[in-house]
Amino acid sequence: MAASQRLAALGITLPTVAAPAGSYLPARRSGSLVFTAGQLPLVEGSLVATGKVGAAVDPEQARQLARQCALNALAEVHALVGIDSVVGVVKVVGFVASAPGFTGQPGVLNGASELFAEVFGDAGRHARSAVGVA
Repeated sequence: MAASQRLAALGITLPTVAAPAGSYLPARRSGSLVFTAGQLPLVEGSLVATGKVGAAVDPEQARQLARQCALNALAEVHALVGIDSVVGVVKVVGFVASAPGFTGQPGVLNGASELFAEVFGDAGRHARSAVGVA
């Protein structure tokens, strides 16, 4: 099943790509790879939440925010090359704003990883880094 069909079956509509907040491109193709810029949990151009996971943001909410970030990345890929041209996800790097002592970054990033698996099946499985930042 094509990624666009899986999105439809999941009831997911790709959002509009947000305008860059600086002097960069939302996504760039290099050969057969597409690289996306860093993502924030934006919905209709508005930041859904702010704060550090383990303090102002609970881990389950953060997992959903990571899913939104992944959805925004998919929108950027779709705008550049079309979602159905994706043959696989290679690597995901997530930076999680974390309260002191919070060590659940991999669980937060599962929100993004699970979305990629839902949309691309086995081709959505990827290498990943989950990094906590102050």
